Amino acid sequence: MYNSDLFSFFLSFFLSFFLSFFLSFFHKTKHLIHVLGFDYLCMQAIQGNDITVKSYKVESRITLRFAHTTVKSSVLNSGPSAQSIGFNVQIPKRAFINNFTMNVNGNTFVGSVKEKTVARNLYALARARGKAAGIVRTNSQSMETFRTEVHVPPGSKVEFELHYQEMMQRKLGVYQHTLHLQPGRLVPLLQVDVYIFEPKGIKFVTASNTLGEQFADLTKITHTKDKAHIVFRPTLQQQRKCENCTESAVDGVFTVNYDVDRESNAGELQVSDGHFVQFFAPSDLSPLSKNIVFVIDVSGSMWGLKMKQTVEAMKAILDDLSMDDYFSIIDFNHNARCWSEDLVQASSIQVDEAKKYVQSIRPNGGTNINEALLKAVQILVRASNQGLIDPRSVSMIILVSDGDPTVGEIKLSTIQKNVKRVMREEFSLFSLGIGFDVDFDFLERIAMDNRGIAQRIYANHDAAEQLKAFYSQVSSPLLRTITINLPENAVNNVTQNRFDKFFSGSELIVAGKLQPSDLTTLQSFTTAAAANMDLNIQTEADIRELDSVLGTHQHSFSGFARQMWAYITVNQLLAERSLAPTASKKRRITQRIVALALEHQFVTPFTAMLVEGHDQGRAERLIADSPRDSKHGCCSATAPLSRPPPVQPLVYSNPPWLLPTVAPNPKEVAGVHESIIPGHITGVDSDPHFIIHLPKSNMDICFNIDSRPGHILNLISDPGTGVTINGQLVGSKKMKNNKIQTYFGTISIYSKTDSVQVIVGTDRINLMEGRNNHSFSWGATVELALNRMRVTIVKEQHVTVMIDGKISVMVVLHRVWKKHPVQVDFLGIYMSSDNKYSTQVHGLIGQFAKEPKVKVYGVHEGADPKKKKATMEVKGNKLAVTRGWQKDFRRDKKRGSDVYCWFIHNSGKGFIDGSYTSYILPQLDSFLTAI
Repeated sequence: MYNSDLFSFFLSFFLSFFLSFFLSFFHKTKHLIHVLGFDYLCMQAIQGNDITVKSYKVESRITLRFAHTTVKSSVLNSGPSAQSIGFNVQIPKRAFINNFTMNVNGNTFVGSVKEKTVARNLYALARARGKAAGIVRTNSQSMETFRTEVHVPPGSKVEFELHYQEMMQRKLGVYQHTLHLQPGRLVPLLQVDVYIFEPKGIKFVTASNTLGEQFADLTKITHTKDKAHIVFRPTLQQQRKCENCTESAVDGVFTVNYDVDRESNAGELQVSDGHFVQFFAPSDLSPLSKNIVFVIDVSGSMWGLKMKQTVEAMKAILDDLSMDDYFSIIDFNHNARCWSEDLVQASSIQVDEAKKYVQSIRPNGGTNINEALLKAVQILVRASNQGLIDPRSVSMIILVSDGDPTVGEIKLSTIQKNVKRVMREEFSLFSLGIGFDVDFDFLERIAMDNRGIAQRIYANHDAAEQLKAFYSQVSSPLLRTITINLPENAVNNVTQNRFDKFFSGSELIVAGKLQPSDLTTLQSFTTAAAANMDLNIQTEADIRELDSVLGTHQHSFSGFARQMWAYITVNQLLAERSLAPTASKKRRITQRIVALALEHQFVTPFTAMLVEGHDQGRAERLIADSPRDSKHGCCSATAPLSRPPPVQPLVYSNPPWLLPTVAPNPKEVAGVHESIIPGHITGVDSDPHFIIHLPKSNMDICFNIDSRPGHILNLISDPGTGVTINGQLVGSKKMKNNKIQTYFGTISIYSKTDSVQVIVGTDRINLMEGRNNHSFSWGATVELALNRMRVTIVKEQHVTVMIDGKISVMVVLHRVWKKHPVQVDFLGIYMSSDNKYSTQVHGLIGQFAKEPKVKVYGVHEGADPKKKKATMEVKGNKLAVTRGWQKDFRRDKKRGSDVYCWFIHNSGKGFIDGSYTSYILPQLDSFLTAI
């Protein structure tokens, strides 16, 4: 019995090892065939014997992330006989070809997009006469090859011209534009021009190539604030592989990377050509915590390099988890095994245990994707039901597999339905397909069906880096449940405007058409949930401004907005079609895709480009067929089109005393000032002037504080409510009257009870909550809701903070022109006299929440008839005071409104408790000690 068991064990082990080796060899062989096929197809852009390439030019015009690329080549048949000349161009898989023309000895063939069946029928007539052109998909990482051939007599000249368009995708903070340069010959005129126009400004631009060190210094970049021009133009000698070689060394990838300036987290709204585009890529936000279940294929086909690379990547990914993250691991072959049945915190101990587990995996057996995914969902559901998942965290499943299911449920549509049935709306599934033999179309559908995306990982030496790079894209979620709204009466045909998640370094884009109206500006409203905070952001754009700017730029793409809208819409329809449950729905979506593709001249899976010309009265027809096929998918859009919901009004409104900053009153412009603005306030403004309103006495008292730049003055210190408000002084650029004037450059509003601090500066507004740190510029109107605190930023005007509905504060921004010889940007702060503090409140302003008795008498004329003098009794002191006025800048930041008050000299001495030096604190969040 013992020997029989031992024999069975060794037999099982041998069969398992043999199966694993066979599957690995089979997959490796398939991969090798694909690679060899790719090299053969794409070795040369111009193919043919005895031909001379006169020129090879590539030009890209990138306008607001949308690229229009043109590839031109002029070729001469210099041989003694007629021959076929091939023209091959590698283009990005996400690009749409939208034009192709050829000129053969003066006979021009012009391309036009038609419905695929129509185009093929017309092309069939030409094919019978020996004419041929088409597109063949290759298995490169992100490219496909356009191929065409034309038969020409000796001495004939052929000019090829291909146009394609694509939208730049931002990944890890970079837009990447890739051009494959493979002319296949030495070319007298070889030139690449990339023009970039970004009206908000270009943050950086770089160019690199894989052509070899000899080309390293040949790329020239001209970069201004909003434009860039990248030129690559090697001479004939510089193109040679060696000094006397006749082969070209130009064979590789030319890449341009750039990013744009973002003045605020509101995004960029642009209007052009009757269309709008909203770009949304916020930064300076704390990441949300994550709940991740890694699902790793360890079947026999993963044996060897694939498994080694996956383990290497997983160890790095596990190290990247933070203490706020929770995770588990499922590895599967014919069975699914859980490293932990529950989510565990990503502590250093748990991460080390998980890395040991991953390191010990030995691939063998079949592939049971269905069981593995259902177990992964079960782990997340159980954690959610037990209340272990933070409602503001992001929950995701990351599947890594290299093959189709072979064990358990193997019908792909059933697996997709099974996962969809148990997945919750707050969970996402990301699919990573390793190698070419995986059914990537299935992985893409199941990911899109569950609020995720899919990506192919190429099984080569850098597969681990590809895995880590993908994880980096989703490792830092900043926002959840994002909605970008625009007024319904102003726009229509809006692309996807609701997004499940936003990841750091990426970008969300919404586009649509404008409805006819008399509007001169367009507004957008964005709502989202950040870490422990809700956002409501508003931005706007001038409807005519961009078109006037584009008209002055020679190399900008003036039709970008129209084409970008169509590009996004077609891709979203393709994604919607892939998930359509019925054939009739697929047909309806297909009709919409075809209609858009014909209107905008896109070659899609359902359209083709018919290239027609006339030779001695005879029609010649060629066809450019779709570069996409159903096996490998067509796009990575994540949701179907939807109409925008009605724009919701802002949920928070200012209290009455917070007057909006508006145009000045005509009386004020004429020199007649209101004596007091309705709604008495207490505040500090300018250099710095304090205004204290005493409601019971119906009196305003003013005083100045003369301190030093860098000093932090306490305004409110209330241990009872846990609130302290402090201001840090900044000095003028130069002395005036032998004195450095000081202003508030920073205001801090800190709620110790909520552990929330708002720091308002002249450049940015920072909101800190625990370990979360969010930063906003003055460049957009934003509303933030965080626990008991509400923060509203009005673009370039003011910030208001309300705590628990009881304490409200307004901070006004004062800008001076950039080259002002003396003054600097500064802040003013205003508080309601109705703020509810505790009996423990103190500070330069807080002490007057308990109003002192004030008596003013002996009013008499002073040296200045407009400034009467008097005596004031307060707090047992007799003070000489002067009647004057200070400015309230809530309504008009330029002129202000007069507030008449009794002015106390010597930094408020006798009116405030103690000396002003007692109110100097070490930190912005400090409370006062006893005075």
